[in-house]
Amino acid sequence: MDPRTTTATEPAAESAAEFAAAETTGRLADQLLQLTKRLHRAQRRHLEPLGITPAQSRLLRTVAHSEEPPRMADLAQRLDVVPRAVTTLVDALEAHDLVRRVPDPASRRVIRIELTEAGGATLHRLRLARRAAAEDLLAPLDSAQREALTALLAALDATAPPRQRC
Repeated sequence: MDPRTTTATEPAAESAAEFAAAETTGRLADQLLQLTKRLHRAQRRHLEPLGITPAQSRLLRTVAHSEEPPRMADLAQRLDVVPRAVTTLVDALEAHDLVRRVPDPASRRVIRIELTEAGGATLHRLRLARRAAAEDLLAPLDSAQREALTALLAALDATAPPRQRC
């Protein structure tokens, strides 16, 4: 084979391969965004009868997964929202007796947020609603496909920076 021909076609082949990879990546990004939107819509439908918004649901899960009742500032940081947004969410959840403000035993100026018994029961119903929403999305997949998708998503998630899971 003529080295001039090989050298001349290699960049073109790499460009074609790079282009194909970029196209695939773009399609995957679009598909992931569309699936995320579908999942969010399904979750909203399933949460609506519970009278809970997705943001309130995230706050309840965050409180439940905290080792100790979190401070409002901790919640704002974990949810990546401004503190005022947390106050609004806590006010709404407190009005429904799902969380309560409790004083921090170490500092009278610090207020912590804890789940009430009704909040724990609602959290259970929220988990069921989230699973039902996921089932809506995943219904076309058999169990082997679900296992494969779980493994692929876990591989992607393993490369993400550490965060609070909720």
